[in-house]
Amino acid sequence: MSSQTAMLLMCVVEFALWTVLGFLFWSKKLQRRFPAMSTYIALRVYSMPVMLFLFYGQAQHWFNDHCFAMYFFVYWTVFIASAVLLYFICVEVFQLALTPFPGLTKFGMVAFRWVALVSVLVAFSTISYTNLGLMWIPQVGYALMRSISVLELCLLGFLCLSMNALRLTVRDLAFGIALGLGLMSTNDFIHSLLISAYTLQTAPVQFVYESLTLVSLGIWATYCFLPEPVRQPVLLPASSFLFRWNEIASALGHTGTQVAVPQPGISFLTEAEQTAEKVMVRSLKDHKSEPVSTF
Repeated sequence: MSSQTAMLLMCVVEFALWTVLGFLFWSKKLQRRFPAMSTYIALRVYSMPVMLFLFYGQAQHWFNDHCFAMYFFVYWTVFIASAVLLYFICVEVFQLALTPFPGLTKFGMVAFRWVALVSVLVAFSTISYTNLGLMWIPQVGYALMRSISVLELCLLGFLCLSMNALRLTVRDLAFGIALGLGLMSTNDFIHSLLISAYTLQTAPVQFVYESLTLVSLGIWATYCFLPEPVRQPVLLPASSFLFRWNEIASALGHTGTQVAVPQPGISFLTEAEQTAEKVMVRSLKDHKSEPVSTF
């Protein structure tokens, strides 16, 4: 069996796993909780047959070898769109994990926006502008995927460290999605570092990449198939640091009630003396204005 045939079979298995994952995901109506994840699965399900057809046509030299160009544009369009959707999937998992803490969720969303801005700037700043050919597309795609991979690993590490505080279990769907993202991000991160354009895409690297992708899809399909446990309520003492941070984060951005601040050099005692003096003067005037009674 040639390496191209083996890779084609692994791609067929990947398409089957994407289809099973989509069926489980949509049959349980999880798209209401994870719309970005649902869009990501739909993108992979509908794009896989097209890429398989073009991949096989490239091996058979169909359409006068134009399959290579069509496969190039379809592959990198799906690749960049997947990187963007993976960012929003991380946002969804973060919001679901921190549902009991709306203040920390709002504060975390600010950090996610900054991460998105930095990722775009890094992606376009690492492009080599000496060659303005089509090679800038893989450079942008790999730079975006590296940034999103780091974000996914940070999200998985955050959930692993704060599972007890957030009352998350290993069987929770948010943790399962983060676990699959962590494995897939490690795969994409290593793959993007080892491969530059097409020169280093050797068969062993492709086999390892495809194998880890199948494992990630298997993790997601397993979590979607198993019943999700009911999440326990988060009970924290008033002196908890997590509770205080949530209150502080909730207060950020709110003006609240307005408080009059005294001018510099005027103390509270001075204001009290002035008020007492005004009351005494007013009482003396009222006393003088009263009529005097005679006997």
